[in-house]
Amino acid sequence: MKLDTALVLDAQKGGQEGFTRLYQAVAPSLYRTALYTLGNSHDAEDVVSETFIEAYRGLGALRDPQAFMPWIYRILSARCNRKIREYVRARNEMDIDELLHLPGDQDEFSQTVQQRTDLLRALQQLGDEERQIVILSVVDGYTAREIAQIIQAPQGTVSSKLFRAFKKMRKYLEGGKLS
Repeated sequence: MKLDTALVLDAQKGGQEGFTRLYQAVAPSLYRTALYTLGNSHDAEDVVSETFIEAYRGLGALRDPQAFMPWIYRILSARCNRKIREYVRARNEMDIDELLHLPGDQDEFSQTVQQRTDLLRALQQLGDEERQIVILSVVDGYTAREIAQIIQAPQGTVSSKLFRAFKKMRKYLEGGKLS
């Protein structure tokens, strides 16, 4: 996604309308990333809202308007990581009996949950940067070049990390141990 730096500059000047346009341009992409990372639409919406609140407060300190996308993705990533830590804490307190009495087709539900769990576990096997690259590529549809701009890394590095991340995930999903 190519972001017009004029939107960032207008928002930095304190214009609420400018920030609203900036939000409208970026929020769908951030939401997709958060939804895929968290697997929960309500939490994804919350994380994106929190990200924009933090961005609104800190936008004036952003020196380079072209660095907006990497900057806001770092904020989103931190917010998602906090939410994941909350999930882990909550999971340790969850009553397994509640999960056994869910309505609907249990076989279909179980298979969907198992596939999603396997995929999330495979993603969790990756490092933070690898996970971010995979999500930006698969969920948001960014090219290696665009991801390189977002995370401020060489395009070749992004391409090789993406390849290695997919290889690691495939190996994990096929039941092999990661090395």
